[in-house]
Amino acid sequence: MEVMERPDTSEPLARAQILVVDDEPGMRNFLVKTLRPLCRGVDEAATAAEAEQCLARQHYDVMLLDNIMPGTKGLDWLAERQRTGGFTETIMITAYADFHIALEALRAGASDLVLKPFRSNQIVNSLRRSLEVAQLKRENQALRRALAQSDPGSRRTDLIGSSAAISDVRAVLERVAQLKTPVLITGASGTGKEVAARHLHKRSARADAPFVAIHCGAIPTEMIEVELFGHAPGAFPGAQGAREGLLASAQGGTVFLDDMAELSAHAQTALLRVLEDGVIRPVGSERDVQLDLRFVMSSARSLQQAVAEGRFRRDLLYRINVVELDMPPLKLRGADVVDLAELFLSEIAGTMGVPPLEIPPGVRSAMLRYDWPGNIRELRNFVERALIFGRFPAAIGEDHGHDAEIAPLEDVERREILRALELVGGNRTEAARRLGVSRKTIDRKCATWGL
Repeated sequence: MEVMERPDTSEPLARAQILVVDDEPGMRNFLVKTLRPLCRGVDEAATAAEAEQCLARQHYDVMLLDNIMPGTKGLDWLAERQRTGGFTETIMITAYADFHIALEALRAGASDLVLKPFRSNQIVNSLRRSLEVAQLKRENQALRRALAQSDPGSRRTDLIGSSAAISDVRAVLERVAQLKTPVLITGASGTGKEVAARHLHKRSARADAPFVAIHCGAIPTEMIEVELFGHAPGAFPGAQGAREGLLASAQGGTVFLDDMAELSAHAQTALLRVLEDGVIRPVGSERDVQLDLRFVMSSARSLQQAVAEGRFRRDLLYRINVVELDMPPLKLRGADVVDLAELFLSEIAGTMGVPPLEIPPGVRSAMLRYDWPGNIRELRNFVERALIFGRFPAAIGEDHGHDAEIAPLEDVERREILRALELVGGNRTEAARRLGVSRKTIDRKCATWGL
């Protein structure tokens, strides 16, 4: 009889919660007795249904799963769990294995395959490897997040703000990021639905794969299927060669479908097949193409109303609104409006090549009182106008100060020269070089201003 030493409590195995799923009582008893002294906890289940109940109650670090069980094969059940978001590390146990079964196990998401009969040290070593893989996955995710936060450009895919409304949105996105489940993002125009979709993608295991945004309303109805699914050679007049569709270009990544309500009836039917079977058929082709995609959809219009009006498939709506997230309007986000304005000031000023403006206290107060019916898109327009005019309007109204006078050229010139001097510590030669003017021009202007 083998004697297993109890590992140090700092070892991952000692902190692990294990689930054993096998219909043979003798095998379950052997595994439980072997592992219970080594792990934090070990539970057992005789069927996939019992295992589902265990997994619904708590998280397990690793699941030991027998392939041959009454009612269902372990591989089939594991594959289904992967499709619906199961992310427990799994070790497949089987008495019958060949290359085909090993390949299917890996495709279904198993981290290891152990053949019966086995010794206790084999299963313990396999557990240690699986826990190590899980730890590496978590570290990889953490590293990606850290790199994203250190990249100034990543702010465009982050949900800015600390209000309760946007914090709730972030919490939902974090919860579903690792799942493959479709997400439906609703909300008024300009509330940041695409930014939320990019935020979700960056925090998923697909972050290194493509993110493809498709604005359905911008594609002519007669071209939507060709754009989404691609086409075979000769599919229609002028189709000289095969063309990959937008969905295929996102293979392994995330597809963001904006304005879902604008899809044609035929495109809705084809999309439903993609969601259910993971395959597309290019226009004019007789061959299916297998795809691995995560779908995020959005609509500013009520899809329930579109269903009632007969313009949207009810079964497609049921398939895409498993997780529905409503983006809050800007007027409900409190001080986030100022945080967003400061971000836009920095980004747009850099693009325009002008220094950013300071937001006066009075303008800040007015921004917090204003309803922003156009939401974030309206706020960005407001900030851009301020940079063009060289100042913020005295009041925020429907036209955001269209009657405001453009800042005199001398004021703009003074502001830019003083800003350049500040950046280079007062070095007039360097400031002149950066501004593309002569040193004499800088000296003359400074003398005029009494500097």
